[in-house]
Amino acid sequence: MSKEKGFFAEFKKFIMRGNVIDLAVGVIIGGAFQAIVSSLVEDIVTPLLGIILGKVDFSNLAVTIGDASIGYGKFITAVINFFIMALVIFAIVKTINDVSDRLHKKPEEEPAPTTKVCPYCKSEIDIEAVKCPHCTSDVE
Repeated sequence: MSKEKGFFAEFKKFIMRGNVIDLAVGVIIGGAFQAIVSSLVEDIVTPLLGIILGKVDFSNLAVTIGDASIGYGKFITAVINFFIMALVIFAIVKTINDVSDRLHKKPEEEPAPTTKVCPYCKSEIDIEAVKCPHCTSDVE
């Protein structure tokens, strides 16, 4: 009984870890996002490409060897759809990253000063100078 309790306690600890929950949320959102991207590709991009390139459908291409039919056209269509979907996802992610960068732009840090002003003659001198080269005063 204590082994089972230990097992379930360990399983509960594993499940409740933050990265497991983050992964689960990511998978769920990824599934929803995949539906959006699939619709974008199938309902908008592919018809537009059909208008530009003409009806391109390789799914009926096949080679028959004996009783077996090798549908290489479906494979070609799947590869083309993959590249179209990858291009659309790339464009979406790039746009999201660009917008995020603009919204969260960090102010540029000013470079460390390399000079200082002599308190006596007001000349600009090297930051590490201990004596002003213009008025020969000791500078802190």
